Amino acid sequence: MTASGYKALEDEINHLKTVERPATIKMIEEARAHGDLSENAEYHSAKERQAFIEGRVMELEDQLSRADVIDVSKLSGSTVKFGATVTLVDEDTDEKRKYQIVGDLEADAKKGRISISSPIARALIGKGKGDTVEVAAPGGARSYEILKVEFV
Repeated sequence: MTASGYKALEDEINHLKTVERPATIKMIEEARAHGDLSENAEYHSAKERQAFIEGRVMELEDQLSRADVIDVSKLSGSTVKFGATVTLVDEDTDEKRKYQIVGDLEADAKKGRISISSPIARALIGKGKGDTVEVAAPGGARSYEILKVEFV
């Protein structure tokens, strides 16, 4: 996992503990004040939310405890590996794309962060500038040329 991915998970845990958890506790208290809990939809909804929050906090804390954080700024080289930011051009459409290869937990294709276990990342690993890779995509095979490999 990259340092920024680790920080994002820490921020989510902090938000859940300092904002969501107290708000849910307040919702439970307010719902209890309405009386009979057996038919109190607000109470059951708040309890479900509380269970979700506690489960998510435990899941995130577990992931952080097992995370291997890699500082991408200290990496270098001319071949694609974890943490690399790769600029590609689609050989069919001449569309340029820029992706950073990150851990599974921090992948977000809309933000240009693809998982190391994704088909495109697996095809790119070990390749360098000027190489062409073919990736099996849902709409058929796609060919990309690597324009730039950088570590930022």
